[in-house]
Amino acid sequence: MGIGLGLVLLLVGLVLVFDVVDVGTQHVDEGPLGWILLVIGGLATVLALVMNRQRAATRHLETRVEERRDLQG
Repeated sequence: MGIGLGLVLLLVGLVLVFDVVDVGTQHVDEGPLGWILLVIGGLATVLALVMNRQRAATRHLETRVEERRDLQG
């Protein structure tokens, strides 16, 4: 979810920064809002990738217990 949200924020930020679509807001300047969304989207994507890497590393370090029984008589 984090990577997807970060990419969506990046995309919306780029659309606002480069004036691809005229939103027509009177009270909010689209340029700075686009840069803010661009930075937040980049941070969200990087943090999601770092957290996924840490999660994968801790899964590798989990302790597993194996029980064996001798069935000889």
